[in-house]
Amino acid sequence: MTDQKLTDALSVSAALDIAKSALEAVTLTIVGEVSELSDNPRYSAVYFTLSDQSSALPCVMWRNTYSRQEVELRRGMLVQATGRFTLYAAKGRMNFDVRSLKPVGEGELRMRVAALARKLEAEGLMAEGRKQPVPRMPERIGLVTSPSGKAVHDVLRTLRRRWPLAEVLFAGVTVEGETAAEQMMSGLSAVQAAGAEVILLVRGGGSYEDLMPFNDERLARHVAACPTPIVTGIGHEPDNSIVDMVADFRASTPTAAAERVSPNAAELATWLEGSVKRLDADLRNQVTQMQRRIAGLAAHPLFTDDAYMLRNRWLNLEHTKQRLIYAGESLLAPYNTELATFAAQLEAFSPLGVLSRGYALTTDTSGKLIRSVAGAEVGQQIEVRLSDGKLTAEISEIRSNNAS
Repeated sequence: MTDQKLTDALSVSAALDIAKSALEAVTLTIVGEVSELSDNPRYSAVYFTLSDQSSALPCVMWRNTYSRQEVELRRGMLVQATGRFTLYAAKGRMNFDVRSLKPVGEGELRMRVAALARKLEAEGLMAEGRKQPVPRMPERIGLVTSPSGKAVHDVLRTLRRRWPLAEVLFAGVTVEGETAAEQMMSGLSAVQAAGAEVILLVRGGGSYEDLMPFNDERLARHVAACPTPIVTGIGHEPDNSIVDMVADFRASTPTAAAERVSPNAAELATWLEGSVKRLDADLRNQVTQMQRRIAGLAAHPLFTDDAYMLRNRWLNLEHTKQRLIYAGESLLAPYNTELATFAAQLEAFSPLGVLSRGYALTTDTSGKLIRSVAGAEVGQQIEVRLSDGKLTAEISEIRSNNAS
């Protein structure tokens, strides 16, 4: 083939006109998943993207045509669209101009993600009971995200404003594409090994296809098994991935994730001030209670009555004495009767008892008892003992009972 002569070359406009004529002459019916959607009522057309596993096609459907279809597009829908390619020559852009549309079913990607979600949920990886609490004031915060995206700046700015005391352990990784899941697993392991107390796994918004690495089963299991709490902030508010479901806490955006792991300095100061006041009130209350208790103890008779401690002992001793007396009397009663009998008998035989009845005892001056007149002599000095005293006498006459 010989080179085309310069005189045979077409202008850009002419080439685009030829392409436009060729494209618009062909009507096609295609099937794809709605991965992006812009449906603003103020616009004259609805803009969306149809995708499969390897390609994406921008589509446009005029508002009046879309309204007649009675179909409400949403991301993830699998639809069948009939139309033709159009070329906007001024910009060299190609769209698929959709003339009719009907739903086919859920998109393949969403079906696979939903099946994985059901599988992991059945295994308990999404259960609230297995999720770890997020520390209130972490000193070391791990951050796993793209080093070039907007998310890293949002997170760092938020942490610097709210919790500048924290040390950030950053692992820069790819967050979309075929190697993203593996890189994020490595990043999580790295910051966890470095001593992070909590880990932020975040990225900014994107299409459903862009966020697919966060639906990777290996990454989801890695997040669920991580011993360090993981907080996710993936995409925008409506976006929800498998990793969000198994993470310990799911925030709606990267900024919200950073706010979740960082106490607000102003709120913290208010809380500390309130804590100081509560502590002061508690201490004052305890001091007051202790003072009342001490006053009550000081008024106790133990400290005001010198004899308080001995009074009970005295009463016990008195009771013991009475019991001993009673016990002694009880023990001696039988013997008292017998003793009285013996005493009466002794009294009967006692010389003093005889004397009390009018008798007398006669002894010589040495105290020797004179029992018979035979042992006495006239002129002998004698003593006569009566019951109430003694008489000294001299024998002037002796008479015997046998004398006539």
